[in-house]
Amino acid sequence: MKDIPKPIPEKPIRFIDQLRFFIRKRGLAYKTEQTYITWTLKYIRFHNRQHPARLNEAHIEMYLDHLALQLRVAPNTQRTALNALVFLYREFMGRSMENLNYQYTRPKRRLPTVFSREEALSVIDNLEGSYKLMAQLMYGSGLRISECLRLRVKDLDFGMKTLIVREGKGGKDRTTLLPEVLYDALNDQIEKVRLLHGEDLTAGFGDVYMPNRLSIKYPSGAKSLEWQYLFPANNRSKDPRSDRMRRHHVIDRTVQRRVKQAIIKAGIHKHANCHTFRHSFATSLLQQGYDIRTIQQLLGHASLETTEIYTHVVNQGAYGVVSPLQR
Repeated sequence: MKDIPKPIPEKPIRFIDQLRFFIRKRGLAYKTEQTYITWTLKYIRFHNRQHPARLNEAHIEMYLDHLALQLRVAPNTQRTALNALVFLYREFMGRSMENLNYQYTRPKRRLPTVFSREEALSVIDNLEGSYKLMAQLMYGSGLRISECLRLRVKDLDFGMKTLIVREGKGGKDRTTLLPEVLYDALNDQIEKVRLLHGEDLTAGFGDVYMPNRLSIKYPSGAKSLEWQYLFPANNRSKDPRSDRMRRHHVIDRTVQRRVKQAIIKAGIHKHANCHTFRHSFATSLLQQGYDIRTIQQLLGHASLETTEIYTHVVNQGAYGVVSPLQR
């Protein structure tokens, strides 16, 4: 249940709880909260668990240098750590952070690993049941694994041929395409969810986690079919916020393991995983001649520059050049 906010006291005393409370008052996405808390804790541990109030700009510079020189993290990773620490000091603690002088991580340009259409379908064919359907959605709709697992029954719009992604990266909603070839399989999956949900209701359970206090706004919604996860877990578990027994969605590491096994069975020797389906979705649309800004919207990229990385993958050979050996 990594995507369910941890409970905090109404009047938090611990420093980290106070930071969580402040982040939630700002209305930031829970993913952002997790990121900021993670980097704050790493920063504190790096400085021998000293309280951040006792540390200053020099300590921040020392930590950012450590990330670049010792750990050699990617530029985006160092930038994320910086954003978390700036938020900690400037926004939460009210201290200005200016003229930081630290070693920048050298950018490493890496092209994404992609499947050919034949490879993607081969991996999918080596999956079964709901895991196969998840892979088909990641490849056919360009979903991240977290977005796929958080899908609710109500997020499928068969009439408009669209799939609604709720609170994707950056906390933004978006729509993407819903492949018609999956309609029968999706309806079968919804029927499985309906039967399982009926069993939960009969057993005295059946309510599902609803974000952003929607359970208060729609008190009967938590037990409705439309709010149930499209890929529910096999067993009920305790919700850490309410201590109620609920059925959450399948956990991501289970799906990652199944997909990794399918890649091996398909005989594909690439460093691939669930996210490779999303990369392959983007490159396939580019190969078909779709506008890059349309692809940007379907993927939910904030920057067009992020989407443009796929243009380096779709050309025949390197930059479209045909080898003299081939000629």
